[in-house]
Amino acid sequence: MKNTFKNIDEYFMLFPKEVQEKFDELRKTIHFQNTEIEEYIGYQMPAFRYKEKPLVYFAGYKKHIGFYPGAEGIKNFEKDFAEREYKFSKGAVQFPINEELPFDLIERIVKFRMEEIDYKKS
Repeated sequence: MKNTFKNIDEYFMLFPKEVQEKFDELRKTIHFQNTEIEEYIGYQMPAFRYKEKPLVYFAGYKKHIGFYPGAEGIKNFEKDFAEREYKFSKGAVQFPINEELPFDLIERIVKFRMEEIDYKKS
């Protein structure tokens, strides 16, 4: 049976304290980009939207944190992922759980996604 979470805090509680702290830092970094960013649970993972459009998602795994900024969000930052030796695919990048999160890169990805949403709305 699949878990159904009412909010992001419930999701965080499934993980050890050290991972919860990383999630909280990631959450704050995303929210810091714009006061209009809202959080919700999407696809059974922490999700964020901007102007009612999906912005980014993330999820915890045994060895990494999966970050899902959509296909364009990945495509635009492939060079950064390769330089930092992060595994990535068409729609996701993996940040190793035992390393510091790349907050500078995460901020740039979130800003890119917000610009993408703004552009599509105009």
